[in-house]
Amino acid sequence: QLQASGGGLVQPGGSLRLSCVASGFTFEDHSLAYFRQAPGKEREWVSCYSTFDGLTIYTDSVKGRFIFSRDNAENTMYLQMTSLGPEDTAVYYCATPLIVGSSSWAEYDNRGQGTQVTVSS
Repeated sequence: QLQASGGGLVQPGGSLRLSCVASGFTFEDHSLAYFRQAPGKEREWVSCYSTFDGLTIYTDSVKGRFIFSRDNAENTMYLQMTSLGPEDTAVYYCATPLIVGSSSWAEYDNRGQGTQVTVSS
């Protein structure tokens, strides 16, 4: 399972770094992804790191603002978020893809509780 943390209240233009700590599986062997769910909206795929090619892809709305990283020694993945806006307000989740690159939450495993990010002045 992946347990997310690091969320909070931030002003527009601010930054946050989310963390997800893994347990119960071999972290370094897995591709990893972030999703988010805004109030009243469907869960949205945000970013995915592939162990096959070492590349990270992002949804268009966060490109250039969010950066994914991982620390295999700590079984932890991170999402550095900058230039945050109200549209980034959501609960953020992390998971491992059953199908790398899939945007469907149903095709992800090791899903844990999310962390709330609120961008507001």
